[in-house]
This record gives sequence, C-alpha cells and structure tokens, in this order.
Amino acid sequence: MYKIIPTLFLFTLLAGCQSAYYAAWEKVGVEKRDIMVDRVEDAKESQEDAQQQFSDALEQFTHLMNYDGGELQDVYEELKEQYEESNQAAAEVTKRINKVESVADALFDEWETELDKYTNPGLRRESASKLQDTQRRYQSLVKSMRKAEAKMSPVLSALQDNVLYLKHNLNATAIGALQSEFNGVKNDINQLIAEMNNAIKESNAFISSMRD
Repeated sequence: MYKIIPTLFLFTLLAGCQSAYYAAWEKVGVEKRDIMVDRVEDAKESQEDAQQQFSDALEQFTHLMNYDGGELQDVYEELKEQYEESNQAAAEVTKRINKVESVADALFDEWETELDKYTNPGLRRESASKLQDTQRRYQSLVKSMRKAEAKMSPVLSALQDNVLYLKHNLNATAIGALQSEFNGVKNDINQLIAEMNNAIKESNAFISSMRD
C-alpha cells in the first residue's frame, strides 16, 4: 500500500508536467497536433539513424569474419564500439516512440472531450469521423514502429554475445567459432532494416495525412 502511494503521486506529477508543457505551447499557437507531427518526425529520424547504425555493425561483423591477419584487438574494439552505438541507437528509438505515444494520448483525449462541446450535429459527426480515421492510422503507425523496435532486441543480444565471446577468446580460432553465428545475425539485421523501412514509410504517410 505504502509503495503504491508514491507511485501514484509520481504518475500524477508527470501527468501534470505534461499538461503544463502542452498548455505552454498552446499559448504560443502550437497545438498537440503539431507536437505530434514533430515527434513522429523525430521517431522516424531515430529509426533512420538506427538503421544506418545496425548496417555499420553488420559491416564490422563481416569484416571480422573476413579476418586474415593483423591486430585482432583492434578488430574486437571496433566490433565492441559498434555494439555499444547500436545499443544507444535502439534506446533512442524506444524513447522517441514513447514520446509519440505520450502526445497521442493527450491529443486523442482532448479531441474526444471536445466532441461534446459541439452544438452543430453535422460538424460533430465530421470531427468524430476524422478522429476515428486519425486513430486508425496512428495505431497502424505505432504497430509498425513497435514491430521494428522488437527486432532490435535479438540483434543486440547476438552482438553482445559475440563481443563477450571475443573478449575472453581473442584469437583466430574464436573467430572461426563465431562463423556459425554470422548468418543468423546477418539475417536478423536484414529483417530489422526491412521492418524499419516499413515503419519509416508509415511515418511519412502519417505525417503527410496530418498536414493535409
């Protein structure tokens, strides 16, 4: 019981902060709809960045598999760096999607509440129809984003496993042992990139529809 009270207080405080944030923007003419479009654009850009980062990680892993001599420590350090940067890129994607969902909840709650303020039945029906259409497209967008996001976890796990294995087995034999893992990682990254392409397309379509 005592643990629940601080948690509820925190959620209430955060909700209040969000409301104040949106209210401040509305005072200068920026509506939740505009903020939502901006956040979808930010989420799209984070996915594009992550897409490039995972491609770079795959390139470095391929370089490792083609190792034919030289300083193995350098190759390991480069792969480790790619894993760490991929992890950061994935975290940024999640953060941006969460921010899209936050403003979407606020926008749709406000929209539904304001439907009751109409005195003209025709305009109310038109607005309600527009709301349903926007919600439908939004749900499709977030589903696509979350689907791509989910593809990142197994790739990150595989990269981490390979980095850890190399750390404790830094020799040419270890690279040979990882050869069997390579095709799986390559396939997972290619699937991830494909899902991100779909999410990016959904984002562009959603942004365009919100600006019509």
